Amino acid sequence: MIAAQAKLVYHLNKYYNEKCQARKAAISKTIREVCKVVSDVLKEVEVQEPRFISSLSEMDNRFEGLEVISPTEFEVVLYLNQMGVFNFVDDGSLPGCAVLKLSDGRKRSMSLWVEFITASGYLSARKIRSRFQTLVAQAVDKCSYRDVVKMVADTSEVKLRIRDRYVVQITPAFKCTGIWPRSAAHWPLPHIPWPGPNRVAEVKAEGFNLLSKECYSLNGKQSSAESDAWVLQFAEAENRLLLGGCRKKCLSVLKALRDRHLELPGQPLNNYHMKTLISYECEKHPRESDWDENCLGDRLNGILLQLISCLQCRRCPHYFLPNLDLFQGKPHSALENAAKQTWRLAREILTNPKSLEKL
Repeated sequence: MIAAQAKLVYHLNKYYNEKCQARKAAISKTIREVCKVVSDVLKEVEVQEPRFISSLSEMDNRFEGLEVISPTEFEVVLYLNQMGVFNFVDDGSLPGCAVLKLSDGRKRSMSLWVEFITASGYLSARKIRSRFQTLVAQAVDKCSYRDVVKMVADTSEVKLRIRDRYVVQITPAFKCTGIWPRSAAHWPLPHIPWPGPNRVAEVKAEGFNLLSKECYSLNGKQSSAESDAWVLQFAEAENRLLLGGCRKKCLSVLKALRDRHLELPGQPLNNYHMKTLISYECEKHPRESDWDENCLGDRLNGILLQLISCLQCRRCPHYFLPNLDLFQGKPHSALENAAKQTWRLAREILTNPKSLEKL
């Protein structure tokens, strides 16, 4: 048993050093290329409208606010200033979303975003995004990369296509620190020892972001209040949970496997599903020793089996917001197909670790 386990870990480490590191290097190169173009566009936006200040900056070899969705798809979060006069309201009526409401009607004129406040006192995510989209479209025509960048049409999101190879979504957002959403108040679960109190405090201190983007949990049934809503995002908090042991290595392997074998019609699976399932695996295996390097094979196997189970049940709950289903709106046939493919992959890796050389 131990020999089989060691063999799997050996081949996984080899896979990580060869395939995953090469994937990371290629993506890093792409990110530099993409961020040059995006920075140039955002510089033009800022000239036209100083309220949209570019927050895309590089720190320790990574760009703050940039998420890799796949090797050709990225999201850049543009942090806006001054949320001051608004109260954050998440009463659970819109899973995964919250609204920003004027704390006092008399403060309307004090807001930097006064013309985007609705009659009922909500700061409209949709109105801000619509204005931003117009500005980006104008900036694309003026920027020095105008020959290689164009706006993606037929969407209310702000998306750029760069060199006909990459798509970057730019999402206006507010950073919320020092508060924690009511819809995530159940976390951490009292009967589970992971993460410890110190890590919990760090995660909650990271806070969350409110993004102006389509809220897929609403599934097309948008009333005006809902289209004014902001989407909750926990990127920094989630990254904090991945620190230590082989967690990040495990995620790298899962991403590489997804890119190579689970990039399927209907787009049922993305990197975020993998990241979410690692957090659930941490709850099932709360001891740090469960995440030693020599446990990499067991953890990967557990996550792939959990993924198959989620695909078969057609439900993958968001880690912090379990009422939000990350498979919402995905075609059932695509989820079934992904379950079959994931099962084949898991079986292949487990019964013949050497197959990783070809995977």
